[in-house]
Amino acid sequence: MSNLEHRIKTVLEPILELPDPRPRLSAYHDMPYAIFRYDPEDELELRKQVRLLETRLSQKGKRVSRISLAECLEEALRSQRPLEDWIAAEREQGVETLVETIHAVLSEYEPLVDLVARRLPEEPDPLQDIVFVLRTGSLFPAYRTFSLLEQLKGQVSVPAILFYPGVLDGAAGLRFMGVLDAEHNYRPKIL
Repeated sequence: MSNLEHRIKTVLEPILELPDPRPRLSAYHDMPYAIFRYDPEDELELRKQVRLLETRLSQKGKRVSRISLAECLEEALRSQRPLEDWIAAEREQGVETLVETIHAVLSEYEPLVDLVARRLPEEPDPLQDIVFVLRTGSLFPAYRTFSLLEQLKGQVSVPAILFYPGVLDGAAGLRFMGVLDAEHNYRPKIL
């Protein structure tokens, strides 16, 4: 059993299978979510383990919804111009300018928080619904999840897990993809 599989089965799953996981996920009633950190190189293994976890939770009566941040990113980019134009823009303007532009799109023009909120379960039941937010690495390096989690405060009423590819830095710091400087202001619990 890999370390990732072990952590999912012994740390995350016992919390999510509780009748009401929210108190174990967060000390904040308006932020019933936590961050599950994993090594960026374990992305494909994580996807496999999350599918298996989803099956096990479904068999225990939970209803799991997935939100792909890669799909949200694609929707935001397409709202501004065709994807082919984004590729051309990278060649013409350079990576740094493109990263700044994508950040602006996700922050102002087609806010990522709105895209995620639209994908939350309709008529959510905190005792049955669970949300998995996946493909976080697709936002690298244009958008950090710290602001997304803060903006979701009060909009999420069901247990939710953000699967975060990064490196732990101290007790509560996370380095996105193991590359960017650590963000130490995460209020959600890091599992």
